[in-house]
Amino acid sequence: MTARALMIQGTGSDVGKSLIVAGLCRVFARRGLKVMPFKPQNMSNNAAVTADGGEIGRAQALQARAAGVATSVHMNPVLLKPQSEIGSQIVVQGKVQGTAKARDYQALKPKLLEAVLESFSLIKRDADLVLIEGAGSAAEVNLRANDIANMGFARAADVPVVLLGDIDRGGVIAQIVGTRAVIDEADVAMIKGFLVNRFRGDASLFEEGMRIIAEKSGWPSYGLIPHFRDAFRLPAEDAVALDRRRASSDAPITIAVLQLPRISNFDDFDPLAAEPSVKLMMVKRGEAIPADASLVIIPGSKATIADLAALREAGWDIDLRAHVRRGGKVLGLCGGYQMLGTMIDDPHGIEGPASRVEGLGLLDIETVMAPKKTLLSVTGLLIENQSRFHGYEMHIGVTNGADCERPLLYFDDGRVDGATSKNHLVRGIYVHGIFADDQQRASWLEWIGADSSSLAFETMIDATLDALADHLEAHVDCDGLLKLAR
Repeated sequence: MTARALMIQGTGSDVGKSLIVAGLCRVFARRGLKVMPFKPQNMSNNAAVTADGGEIGRAQALQARAAGVATSVHMNPVLLKPQSEIGSQIVVQGKVQGTAKARDYQALKPKLLEAVLESFSLIKRDADLVLIEGAGSAAEVNLRANDIANMGFARAADVPVVLLGDIDRGGVIAQIVGTRAVIDEADVAMIKGFLVNRFRGDASLFEEGMRIIAEKSGWPSYGLIPHFRDAFRLPAEDAVALDRRRASSDAPITIAVLQLPRISNFDDFDPLAAEPSVKLMMVKRGEAIPADASLVIIPGSKATIADLAALREAGWDIDLRAHVRRGGKVLGLCGGYQMLGTMIDDPHGIEGPASRVEGLGLLDIETVMAPKKTLLSVTGLLIENQSRFHGYEMHIGVTNGADCERPLLYFDDGRVDGATSKNHLVRGIYVHGIFADDQQRASWLEWIGADSSSLAFETMIDATLDALADHLEAHVDCDGLLKLAR
């Protein structure tokens, strides 16, 4: 039997496409269907290592989890990882293919459509239902000619579309009806209905609004979705979500994370934010590192050298040295680990022109950027107390130095990772995702004098996905959506 497929496109970025697709993956998987997520083109520095040894957007990894299937590079065949204001690294079917400026990338799109359709065909082979997420806005008519992310894909693959609008940002009637007005008639014909997301209050007050949208667009409604209040518990893909994460907790322990311009893999910190004893603060440029922070984390970065310069411009290098003098602790993750050293050498010009730059000098290590990218799922032990960890490596660069003689992690394959300063206040590791493990998180919290709770983080994620599925079953015509799929 040929798999059916349905695509959720949005009226704009951050309207909730990723969340709704994840919820629908869980809805239909619970009905006994083999569901596979798919996103033709994604732009995100929050990525996941796949079971087949590549990388995809974090949202597709969450959707695969919701569907109960293993991740694959074919779930997100084109991933763009921004490295500058105008250029991105291009990952095709899980592997880095190079970099391109935005204007040059538009010319590459027709060549990439072949890979996108190949991946879609492979995903369909092993599914009853493929749920596809669009990117950005379906109304980007200025980019429509070479589009592979929205209507360009939908028409090439002959997949029906449901358009998602976001009432929380205001103007949802104009969002949906305006999309109908600007796209061409062949694209209009691909859209079979609409959904309105993030409604707050009395739904009866928007009945007239839903009627107006249906009348003026010609598309039927498949549901008005109330705001899902537990959405914050699930990993976010877009960095815009970080701007909404402002700490309001009065928890006794403050952990400060530097919000670098090209921050990556920031879902590393979700388990820490969920701990009752922790006040997790995302420190933006223009803000000082809190003096009461027990731990400052320098996160992963898609452009380590550029973000190191931005860190210095923000004055955080001065704050970090003062923090360590007061006995505060610092952790560098991946790119943040590289920044903590004495030198970063990029002889091949991987991040831009070939360069050699001075690091923060808080760890006695040096990093040499290398062309080969490390993409591995890893397991092992935290050396200091033998607690188990599981996570993943996603980095370029090889790090060595005296402080690497005090590693932190022992891998099951015999390798070690990380470095510790002589005063034991500064640590760095390459491994992402280890805080999701409850025992491992407790060990790191103990290092900074914080108590861990009885939080079962992974169980909480699955419970939230189930709650999201229940939410959609209650407010969306899921049977109708399934009938639309073809």
